[in-house]
Amino acid sequence: MPNRHCRLFHVDAFTRQRFTGNPAIVVLDADHLSDEQMQTIATEVNGETAFVLEAEASDHDMKVRFFTPRHEVPFVGHATIAAQYVRAKKDGKPGGKLRQRTGAGIVEIEVTEVDGDLRIAITQNPPSLGPVIPEHHRRQVLNALGISSPSLHVDCPLQILTKGGSRLLVGLKSNELLGPIKPDFEELARLTSHVGAEGYFVFALTEKDGVVGTESRMFVPALGIREDAVSGNAHGMLGVYLVNHGLLTPKDGRVVFQGRQGMWMRRPGMVEVEIESSGKVAQSVRIVGDAVIVYEADIQA
Repeated sequence: MPNRHCRLFHVDAFTRQRFTGNPAIVVLDADHLSDEQMQTIATEVNGETAFVLEAEASDHDMKVRFFTPRHEVPFVGHATIAAQYVRAKKDGKPGGKLRQRTGAGIVEIEVTEVDGDLRIAITQNPPSLGPVIPEHHRRQVLNALGISSPSLHVDCPLQILTKGGSRLLVGLKSNELLGPIKPDFEELARLTSHVGAEGYFVFALTEKDGVVGTESRMFVPALGIREDAVSGNAHGMLGVYLVNHGLLTPKDGRVVFQGRQGMWMRRPGMVEVEIESSGKVAQSVRIVGDAVIVYEADIQA
């Protein structure tokens, strides 16, 4: 590798407390890195890594590429939160709105100051609603997850949604059923090509003091991630799914809820989800989250 330097940050997203939420690696000054070097770094740090690059055209303000330890992916929600937090915090970039180009298209970012720190919002077009999986795949997935059919929410079909990546949404009738899940990760990875979803997002609706929210777990062994701590992208899919199936009803064309994830990994985090919709049809998705820098390093690349 050439003797050049870039800045690397370990960031916990969807939290303000270190060692909770979803960890991501952010690399600034990454324009000189080759594809091979980016993959090498992501593999070495063994985490989902966002590489921040200069804009290539006038329709966006910067470009971000995402690599898992195995390969490049179009978009990662929590790594976007992390990248924009670092960019604003460390480079003194102005707040307000900007446009981020990704492999899944251009998303709108808004950086605001909340309670003395920065909060990041991502606004994007809604994910695509895919098929409800057939019965034989449904049985295979439930067996691999260790979930019985009576545990499922009666109004929640097992359906695939796609935005950059694809996730199968599995709704349970109680959040108390999330903890006992013991997946067969090898079987889930094997089923990925048959089912057509890279990951499995298992959720339950909750209600406290009349406020509806969700709790969830996500398993993505096909991408080298047994369990993902807190997923922004999957929560955007979940919001669209809940509106489409009438499980959340828009008020004045808008639904807002908080999604909690990571508790069973001892990495709790929270995603705020806002869906703009016309009836049951989502028009836009907004994901809002906090972040905190755990450490930073200068690497020779």
